[in-house]
Amino acid sequence: MDGTTQPTKTVNVILLGPPGAGKGTQAEILVESQGMVQLSTGDMLREAKSSGTEMGNRVADVMARGELVTDEIVIGLIEEKLTTVSAKGFIFDGFPRTLAQADALAELLEKTGQSLDAVIELQVDDAILVDRIVGRAEAARAAGQPVRADDNAESLKLRLMEYYKKTAPLTGYYHALGLLSGVDAMQDIETVGGSLADLLATETA
Repeated sequence: MDGTTQPTKTVNVILLGPPGAGKGTQAEILVESQGMVQLSTGDMLREAKSSGTEMGNRVADVMARGELVTDEIVIGLIEEKLTTVSAKGFIFDGFPRTLAQADALAELLEKTGQSLDAVIELQVDDAILVDRIVGRAEAARAAGQPVRADDNAESLKLRLMEYYKKTAPLTGYYHALGLLSGVDAMQDIETVGGSLADLLATETA
């Protein structure tokens, strides 16, 4: 070392995990504790729709026609964030969902001079997760609080099956690249957060 201050390494991470695994909660913790920026596909689309930018107008037009937003548009929104937002790192939440999207993200990161540093899978016990979510929903209903209509055992099982069908190729893809790590998401929120922080600390060392 020559004694000069080294720049802090930007860390980019993908959070994988089924519905109810706690991705949103853990992303919020990383935003607060690590100074990272969460790139949630849904949030970006809603923001773009009302932004008035060229890309935003494209999003608004597609959504107004009731069509699905293309991978090209989502990648364009992510590129806007990567090139205009200053952050210690980015958390990709809800993207990629397919191998084609994973390839597109890899090309975008290379294009913008960045890298993907870690892919962390929040691993759950499906049966316990379903019981937990259904229990919370029943408690919320009893308290008169709003609850998702599909927060019932059968719907949750279908959502889990759909998730695993789509993401199983992704876990293999990132495992082959040496980027995949797993965290037991059935632990309490603080313990899971500590495990994520430990994994990211190895990337910044």
